[in-house]
Amino acid sequence: MEALEVMKQHRTYREFDETYQLTEEELQTILQASRQAPSWMNGQMYSIIVIKDRTIREQLVALNPRNPHMLHSSVFLIFVADLKRTQKVAEHYEAEYPIAEGLDPLITAVTDTALALENAVIATEALGLGSVVVGSIRKNLSEIGELLNLPDYVFPIAGLSIGKPTVEMRVKPRLPEQAVVHYDTYQDYDYSLIEEYNATMEKFAEARETKRWSKKFADYFGSTPNKQVDEFLKKNKFFQF
Repeated sequence: MEALEVMKQHRTYREFDETYQLTEEELQTILQASRQAPSWMNGQMYSIIVIKDRTIREQLVALNPRNPHMLHSSVFLIFVADLKRTQKVAEHYEAEYPIAEGLDPLITAVTDTALALENAVIATEALGLGSVVVGSIRKNLSEIGELLNLPDYVFPIAGLSIGKPTVEMRVKPRLPEQAVVHYDTYQDYDYSLIEEYNATMEKFAEARETKRWSKKFADYFGSTPNKQVDEFLKKNKFFQF
């Protein structure tokens, strides 16, 4: 029941006590929980980069100034999809490694990485701490790849700032169940459910939101996708087309 309550009470924090230091025991508890996440065939196709060095964190904020918590939180983790480990295995067995011929290996690694990330979020909150997932690290992939010395077959998915929150946040409402949960087959639903959610979010009135929920994503997906992702994946041998 405690774990269920933690998940139901999830919220994102962006303001942290800069004087609070995560203990090594707390950090290891979070990392162990993260590493225990389910993965395809127990492949564990991810790695976790623990960023403690202040200089590196300052450089990350310089690349992504809208997320100063990457510096001010107690620790910043970067979760990467990692197919380098299986490439080493292939080399050991002198086997082919044609992962660039299809997207399934990448999807598998991204899924494993996301599951590990979510376990870290839950463990963080179970310890009475807060976190914020940072997907925008994918906007500066080339620079981050060099900064972190990432080899081929390794792709940054998201960061995670962890610390002691200084500003209380409310639990954010989610989409209506009928728009998300389907039984047996995918079921179409009326657009009014999205309008209902727009109204819910307007009442929630989160200060950082300047657009209606639906308009935000209409604008986002109406723009050209982040081409840095494609270029980075090709450069790092994830796919060739």
